[in-house]
Amino acid sequence: MKIATILVLTAAVLISACADPAANKPKAATTAPSSNAAANTATVPATEAVKTDVLSGFKAAGTQLTINEETSKVEFTGSKVTGKHDGGFKKFKGFIDLVGDKAESSLVAVEIEMASVFSDAEGLTKHLQTGDFFEIEKYPKSAFVSTKIVPDTAKGAGNYTVTGDLEMRGVKKSITFPATISVTPNSATVNAEFSINRKDFGIVYAGKADDLIRNDVVLRLDIKAEKKL
Repeated sequence: MKIATILVLTAAVLISACADPAANKPKAATTAPSSNAAANTATVPATEAVKTDVLSGFKAAGTQLTINEETSKVEFTGSKVTGKHDGGFKKFKGFIDLVGDKAESSLVAVEIEMASVFSDAEGLTKHLQTGDFFEIEKYPKSAFVSTKIVPDTAKGAGNYTVTGDLEMRGVKKSITFPATISVTPNSATVNAEFSINRKDFGIVYAGKADDLIRNDVVLRLDIKAEKKL
């Protein structure tokens, strides 16, 4: 009986350690990028490989709300068969162009400084900056610009389906994911948790070790934007 109990407990520990954190999260639909990276009324200049400030030259169609870096979060969880790691980015900027005080008429744009990546392990943080992952020297910035925000009436007020162009590591794809959005005349919040396939954006670890890393990475967005006085 004691041996059986030990085996059960050991199995439970192994299952917990190997659990996929993306398994119960919505998976973002990924397609070719939009031909118009700013399909809403606002306009954002397109760039190549996100090497310059994609937010410069922006022409607001409504009230421009600036993302508060201090109170907002852009985080992720990646995993392999033996466990998981949490991380995120410390430096990012952007705005919500609030049109008519309606989320579905508005636009969200975020630019991330990839060198600001952090994780729960110092060695991993340094590794994430290399060519095995984000290759920050060649691709110093990533960016997301929404192209469509649609109310999800089935889930109720405050729930939306967001589509936009995500460019990371020099690869641009259109992604669609669920989010909750709240707006006032002078502020807005966007919260989302979903997974993307890292290989869709060219993040492929060289060699057999890549087989141990799960493809789906969980992204967590907690964006707070306010009108500057």
